[in-house]
Amino acid sequence: MTRRFRALARRMADIAPFHVMALLARAKELEAAGHTIVHMEIGEPDFPTAAPIVAAGQQTLAEGRTRYTPAAGLPELRQAISAHYRESQGVEIPASRILVTPGASGALQLATAILVNPGDRVLLADPGYPCNRHFVRLVDGRAVGIPVGPETGYQLTAELIAQYWDERTAAVLLASPANPTGTVIAPDVLAAIISTVEGYGGRVIMDEIYHGLVYGGVPLRTALAYSNRVLVVNSFSKYYGMTGWRLGWLVAPDDCVGDAEKLAQNLFLAASTPAQYAALAAFTPETRAIFEERRREFQARRDFLLPALRELGFDIPVAPDGAFYLYADCSRFTDDSYDFTLRLLEQTGVAITPGIDFGNHLPQRHVRFAYTNAIPVLAEGVERLRRALSR
Repeated sequence: MTRRFRALARRMADIAPFHVMALLARAKELEAAGHTIVHMEIGEPDFPTAAPIVAAGQQTLAEGRTRYTPAAGLPELRQAISAHYRESQGVEIPASRILVTPGASGALQLATAILVNPGDRVLLADPGYPCNRHFVRLVDGRAVGIPVGPETGYQLTAELIAQYWDERTAAVLLASPANPTGTVIAPDVLAAIISTVEGYGGRVIMDEIYHGLVYGGVPLRTALAYSNRVLVVNSFSKYYGMTGWRLGWLVAPDDCVGDAEKLAQNLFLAASTPAQYAALAAFTPETRAIFEERRREFQARRDFLLPALRELGFDIPVAPDGAFYLYADCSRFTDDSYDFTLRLLEQTGVAITPGIDFGNHLPQRHVRFAYTNAIPVLAEGVERLRRALSR
């Protein structure tokens, strides 16, 4: 007799895979076969972790400091993050409101679990980072993507939020700078959004993982400057270059701290102890100088790649203010961006990300380029694209 087992949880049907991971897997196969691939698909900086952080991590291991920290994080690191907000943004955030998490993903999981009841709506920009809507679905909420375009810098506005808000809406999830567009929410727009959402009795979850990576003097303020009720997510992965260390943090309002810590105890126990001790070195003047040098390099890469892609025929109506992405309209070449990225990989060895990974608003017309490789590598990619697209 064949035994029938219960089906998997229904929510799994609503959680899409990263399509770019299939592209990456194929790229690795091509590399193993001897082909040279130009990687512009993955949002992971090519720089190694800064030497002072590596040294601090090695010292931590050598000294045997590998036991659990408190669930909310290493007290010294929470204090360092608090000092960082005071020095860089001029805002006073008590260390008691800061919880260290396993990456920004851990922080987003805490934030959505705290705020969202089954059936609650959370408003997000579409296009946007795909995992955000999946965190909402994981707690049986409903992520509502609001179509945005170049006219608003691919960001939400207070007016759009007012248009989509209803009695079932619990929160708005923002990102600035944003993935996949690299655009920043202007300070006055951010202040208006927070005022609007809190006027409805809702909450703002603010993804600030690309803070620090902004170019050309663009003004960038943390959402914490405008309200003590927002939940802010940040990470050591992008600006700080600690991707594989899996370390982030959540700044929670006072009324959420206890529940956030309770959840962290149950979900994670604690973030990696060696990673937390290593991250203390991220706030020294020596290490900050390394980050700033890398930020200038990212700006140079953007300034090279943006005009080069436009010259090839990609429509990029809004120059990115930060992060390390370019979101390009590819409709001059195709009406199926996923097939387009597959063909480019096979024919040119250039790997880019299809728009389908970022939402439902015109994904077939868009692709994302990541400028996470050196300019000579980007130049090689551009030349390969030039040859392929001119045929």
